[in-house]
Amino acid sequence: MKTVNIYDKSDVIFERISADPAVLRGKPCIKGTRISVEFIVELIASVTSPEGIVQAYPHLSEEDVEAAVRYAAK
Repeated sequence: MKTVNIYDKSDVIFERISADPAVLRGKPCIKGTRISVEFIVELIASVTSPEGIVQAYPHLSEEDVEAAVRYAAK
C-alpha cells in the first residue's frame, strides 16, 4: 500500500477536494461539485459502498470517494 502524505498539496486528495466560502459555506467538497466530504462520509457510515455512491452520483468517481474519506481521516 502506498504511503500518502496528506499535507502535500500536490497529492491526489488535494487535487480532488476544495473548500470555497461561496460553496456550502466553505465545507470541503469534491472539486467542481456541491457534494461535501461530510456527506460522503455519512453515506459510507450508513453502509453505502463506494460503488453505490458512484452509481447514485455518476458525476463522482471512486477516486473522489476515496479522496473524501482520506481527507476526513486526516
